[in-house]
Amino acid sequence: MTAARSGPAFAIHDIPFSTYGSWFDISPVVAEKTYAEDLHLVSHQNGMHAVLRLVPLDVATGDRAETQVETTPGLLSWTGAGGRVELAYAAPDTVRLRGDGLGLRVTAAAEALTPFSGTYFFRDPVDGAHVFTSYETGRRYRITVLTGAAEVSGTQDLGSAERGLMVTAGAGPDGTWEIAVEELDNTRRPYTASSTFSQVVAAAERAFGDFADAVAPWRSSETPAAELAAYVLWSAVVDPAGFVTRPAVLMSKHWMDKVWSWDHCFNALALAPGSPARAWDQFSLPFDHQDDSGALPDSITHSEILYNFVKPPIHGWTLNHLRRRLPDPVGRAELTETYRRLERWTDFWLTARRAPGAALAHYQHGNDSGWDNATTFDPERVIVTADLAAFLTLQLRELAGLAAELGLPEDARRWTRTADATQTAMLDELWTGERFVARSAQDGSTWSSSSLLDLMPIVLGEHLPEGVSSVLADRIGAHLTAYGLATELPASPHYLPDGYWRGPIWAPATVLIEDGLRRAGHQGLADEISARFRALCETSGFAENFDALTGAGLRDRAYTWTASSYLLLAEAHELRRAAKTASVGG
Repeated sequence: MTAARSGPAFAIHDIPFSTYGSWFDISPVVAEKTYAEDLHLVSHQNGMHAVLRLVPLDVATGDRAETQVETTPGLLSWTGAGGRVELAYAAPDTVRLRGDGLGLRVTAAAEALTPFSGTYFFRDPVDGAHVFTSYETGRRYRITVLTGAAEVSGTQDLGSAERGLMVTAGAGPDGTWEIAVEELDNTRRPYTASSTFSQVVAAAERAFGDFADAVAPWRSSETPAAELAAYVLWSAVVDPAGFVTRPAVLMSKHWMDKVWSWDHCFNALALAPGSPARAWDQFSLPFDHQDDSGALPDSITHSEILYNFVKPPIHGWTLNHLRRRLPDPVGRAELTETYRRLERWTDFWLTARRAPGAALAHYQHGNDSGWDNATTFDPERVIVTADLAAFLTLQLRELAGLAAELGLPEDARRWTRTADATQTAMLDELWTGERFVARSAQDGSTWSSSSLLDLMPIVLGEHLPEGVSSVLADRIGAHLTAYGLATELPASPHYLPDGYWRGPIWAPATVLIEDGLRRAGHQGLADEISARFRALCETSGFAENFDALTGAGLRDRAYTWTASSYLLLAEAHELRRAAKTASVGG
């Protein structure tokens, strides 16, 4: 049996405490950019909802105890002068809490303003358990006292947020207590503890350790953030429920608690060598919700699927890399299904997003590109861009390869012709000899910007003419700050330090560009981009994006595609380093 190990420590304000498969976490982050004083049980079913407030108590006074919170993958601890409270996941829907010297108050997170809002608390006369019923999540949260004493506080009046439970050791001789908190759909048999608290912690540590060993077996002192990146991924997984048809890596268990239809690609790639089934699930999930036109949804979460926007067609690029990273070949039946899904997704762009007589497809909004507010979209929103043409070209070439592999030669020739025509049109219509421009899908007018988005055709790599890739590489170099690739040139009048896609460093752009540069032969620049982004994550964590001039993490601070991008770049770095060492040794 693998020995338990505590794993990396992390700040609870940056990364929520959760476990693989759970739909809730423990965190002070209770809404977008909203941090509470106390830790809460926060659910991600039916949206993000803080359900329970967890407050360590000074048992002598009954007041809130001053504590420090420490977190590792298997254990969360509040530690104060009078003792400690510990919390661990016994299962995805159950946490165990143990106190020694400190008590705990558990109350509803918010007031119930109407009979159809908030959380109602009662004691079940059947089994004596204490139950919080949440209108917002549609779930119940049952507290079973395993040892110690519990006292109900507050009134049952509507709006009583203080209604809840105070748990202490009571008259027990050793000053300890323990409870279990379960998330239920309705009811189940009374909770019984089949393991000690220490065994629960050890099992959680082993589960995470096994995951880290599977997805990052190559980690070393050269990649010091790899284990924490693995935790960000592991803890963001939810079990299938609602519209989530497969085990899914949410972008975060903070407020970005969805699967967007390009973010999932980077998580799939990071998981592929060590967790191939979960990697395939990540790639396939948006395709499970493909609509009649072939479009993928913009985003998916427990209770909502949005189709009003799409995301860029990077799925051909992803599938090409994914199949090479999976330890075993994809079976023919599954490959055939994937081919048909990718075909429909590509046809969507060639029909619904290509104007009559046009050779190139267009976006209808910056959100479609994934670069929501990039300055490329300032003049107009409905535009033809070179990044879209490049992604489609790669996807068409991937379809051609799949068709040939599946014994569909006519399809293979058709996809190859369309790929060649798309790349030719991109160069003829959007390349000026010095840069790519964007073009209005309405009147054909063109413009350029200082956005890194205009340089994304580097993803074509070896397919680009050398003269074009060299110009793009030079321009990309101008975006490289001490910390990574700024999405808007820092010298631009439109640059904003926290401007979303108007300046900050983003993981997906980094990975796509680094890969394209490497395949185009610009190894030195690719190495530098990789090194700076890895150093940024090792210093600033796995934020949604980063200030390009200071390296500070911005927005959601526990973003899985950032963690996955670090793992991808760190693994590749380790493999290159090992190959170089072997070459020198040989």
